[in-house]
Amino acid sequence: MTFLSILCALLIEQMKPLRADNPIYAEIKSLALRMETWFNAGHSTHGRLGWFLMMTILMVPTAAIYWTLRHYNWFLAAFAWNVLIVYLTLGFRHYSHYFTSIQLALNAGDEAGARALLAEWTRLDTVGMEASEITRIAVEKSLITTHRNVFGVFFWFLMPLGPAGAVMYRVAEHLARAWNEPEHMRNEAFGQFAARAFYWIDWVPVRLTAVAFAVVGNFEDAIYAWRNFAHRWSNEAIGIILSAGGGAMGVRLGTPAENAVKAQFVDATTVDVEVEPDVMPGDEPNIRALQSTVGLVWRALLLWMMLLLLLSSAVWLGGSP
Repeated sequence: MTFLSILCALLIEQMKPLRADNPIYAEIKSLALRMETWFNAGHSTHGRLGWFLMMTILMVPTAAIYWTLRHYNWFLAAFAWNVLIVYLTLGFRHYSHYFTSIQLALNAGDEAGARALLAEWTRLDTVGMEASEITRIAVEKSLITTHRNVFGVFFWFLMPLGPAGAVMYRVAEHLARAWNEPEHMRNEAFGQFAARAFYWIDWVPVRLTAVAFAVVGNFEDAIYAWRNFAHRWSNEAIGIILSAGGGAMGVRLGTPAENAVKAQFVDATTVDVEVEPDVMPGDEPNIRALQSTVGLVWRALLLWMMLLLLLSSAVWLGGSP
């Protein structure tokens, strides 16, 4: 049922992708904002209470409906419920139109249009950005979004929590951002627990995604970049995804401070001697990197689906008389 649920949800999303500004997501965002308003009194314990209450409100009904349907052997209804939850928690096509439009604009030489699209997608100041910088940020945003909207959801849906696990992952990811990234929430104690909780919830999925990128890409460079460069990002999870993904594609991602470090030594005469920097393997991002990203993501998705099919088949055969 798990494999078929994910497959059906993916097929439905390809035919009719759920918009990122749909009413269901809007209600969840509104609830998160109300939780912040009600509970934020400047202490991390209040953030912990708000986080658990938010999870209880969303996860308990999801799990209760699923297990009730299973208890009464309404397998078709349980299957439909699984498909619905995966469809709502997946985001494979939420922002793909931005990535595709940026790729088309750069191929047509329309850097101004590509900058405008990237600014709308990432909310960054893109004024004066060159094509290589636009490409780099688009590739990075795509890899991170794919992990959080697809592979992370897959992992937690496969856990015993089932559809409730998928809901937990997506909500935890949203709270980690909503209670820490806005300007008025930065350095607030209220969001500390949400950020830490998502770090541990995402600890295994982020590494499995990096392994998938390595397997379907340049394995040696991906592992080398992961081991030697991931720690240079301030966010460990993002560093793992981008270093492994960039190494798998043969593209250097991250800012110069993240993908290269120059070591300096002082000799006996106090003269600085600069040695050759340890540079991440790969080339500078170019327009071709956008197409490489699409290929990497689809190959990683197929790898996950093949492994899931094998696992589901083994479980089914093992349970057969």
